[in-house]
Amino acid sequence: MFITCLDMEGVVTPEIWIAFAEESGIPELRITTREEPDYDKLMKYRIDILRAHKLGIREIRETISRVDPLPGAKEFLHELRSFSQVIIVSDTFTQFVGPLMEKLDRPTLFCNELVIGEDGMITDYALRCAGTKLTTVQGLQHMGFDTIAAGDSLNDLGMLKASSLGVLFRSTEEIKKAHPELPNTDSYQELMALIKGKMGL
Repeated sequence: MFITCLDMEGVVTPEIWIAFAEESGIPELRITTREEPDYDKLMKYRIDILRAHKLGIREIRETISRVDPLPGAKEFLHELRSFSQVIIVSDTFTQFVGPLMEKLDRPTLFCNELVIGEDGMITDYALRCAGTKLTTVQGLQHMGFDTIAAGDSLNDLGMLKASSLGVLFRSTEEIKKAHPELPNTDSYQELMALIKGKMGL
């Protein structure tokens, strides 16, 4: 019995922090898990920058309200959900993603939480569990599921390697070269073909 786990940013939506970096004019916020594998270090860095610029959850939500899913993502998810259980497994935050999930017809999402002060400033974050993506696929496997996974970043590698099929989707050349054992693709059509092939469809 298969279940498909997809990273969110870079797979079905743009990178939220990059979109916010562009709107806010703060290039330091462009760094993502493609460049920095230490998620705790990355988030503390982001929170410090937001505090220094006096930017909070309101400003980030305003940006996200104007972000659309990646072209073709909604159609890809619609077809995938017609024959597979699908979970979006992301290191994003529930306070961010409501508008984007609505535009994708509300797929199941496992993600994290922000700690927000009364002034709307982000003070910390709370992971759903340690090693959220790898832990998720391992938990699903423990429940009897065979997992298929797709992601683009360094923090996706654990769940990709632990799955029966792990695919790098629109990843960087550096990550693809470092992990030639993982199939990679830049198109939803090819990703769909890989998933169907693994399922014997």
